[in-house]
Amino acid sequence: MSTTIATASDYLARIAKVRSAMVAQQVDATLLSVGHDLPYLSGYFAMPLERLTMLVIPQNGDVVMVVPRLEVPRVVPQPDVFSIVAWGETEDPVAIVAKLLPSARKIAIGDQMWARFLVELLTKINGATFVRAVDVVGSLRVSKDGSEIAALQVAGSAADRVAQQLHSGQIPLIGRTEAQVSADISARLIAEGHDVVNFAIVAAGENAASPHHHAGSRVIAKNEIVLCDFGGTMNGYCSDITRCVYTGKPANDVALAYDVLFAAQAAGVAAGVVGAACEDVDRAARSIIEQAGFGEYFVHRTGHGIGMEAHEEPYMVSGNSLPISAGHAFSVEPGIYIPGKWGMRLEDIVVATETGPMSMNKVNHSLVTVEA
Repeated sequence: MSTTIATASDYLARIAKVRSAMVAQQVDATLLSVGHDLPYLSGYFAMPLERLTMLVIPQNGDVVMVVPRLEVPRVVPQPDVFSIVAWGETEDPVAIVAKLLPSARKIAIGDQMWARFLVELLTKINGATFVRAVDVVGSLRVSKDGSEIAALQVAGSAADRVAQQLHSGQIPLIGRTEAQVSADISARLIAEGHDVVNFAIVAAGENAASPHHHAGSRVIAKNEIVLCDFGGTMNGYCSDITRCVYTGKPANDVALAYDVLFAAQAAGVAAGVVGAACEDVDRAARSIIEQAGFGEYFVHRTGHGIGMEAHEEPYMVSGNSLPISAGHAFSVEPGIYIPGKWGMRLEDIVVATETGPMSMNKVNHSLVTVEA
């Protein structure tokens, strides 16, 4: 996987914020192994191996990356950000980490670190208290900085290009299985610059009533709705978009429902302003769907946060009173699902800014007719 497009100054600024949080919480050191906190602070995506990789962040002093010697070529050097300590196959990496923490008494541990390494660390550091690093780093990742927003824009534009190919009929539908179309969309995401395809939902007709339908052997026919929800990872950040097309002239009930969905999604995007509560985005979209009589058929939250992970904080859901801040990135994706008949969803990724919601997706939001 490629590194992010962040610079050394970005990583230094993020580490400075982590250290401020450590001071506030009286944490002496933060240890991050596999998971997304590691690349967020260093640019390095560690493979989930039995060999330990650990970023050691003391409250004061140098940041050190402890990494298996055979993995060193994969690390993009950031000498202003961290130094590298490479360990060989006959060395004990946990002992190396422990020696970097001679006086640490409160240590924050990343959620994704393998339990075996924590168990071994417990035997090498006496009298220390261990807490979760999510309380130190997690809240910082919610608000995206400039380089992260730029990465989301690049990934969103690439996903838009695939959606445009869907709208223009370049992706054949009629007579192909959902699985074949899913594979086609996946290949196009890679061709447009994504490093990894995270998902490519293709659901035709009655299958579109299942929000997370797994594309299968169902053959797409004429005169039915096809829901396509797809995304991947590019430069370390995720895309996620949903567009529906109709293989012919839309049936009246589908067209009327889509008009409601279109209005609901636009209202949800407009509600995503700095200072509003996350639940306000859900309420704005849901109220329109409920007023049109489709409330019972909108069966999920309106959106989820997105960044280095496809789903992360903040969540646009009733009961989440967290105020939206500049840099919050999230999906707005209301849906209407009629069991046994059809389903539809419309989704953009949005970043909250001081001047209003900024969409990462610009491609046509209408229910486009395709004849392919």
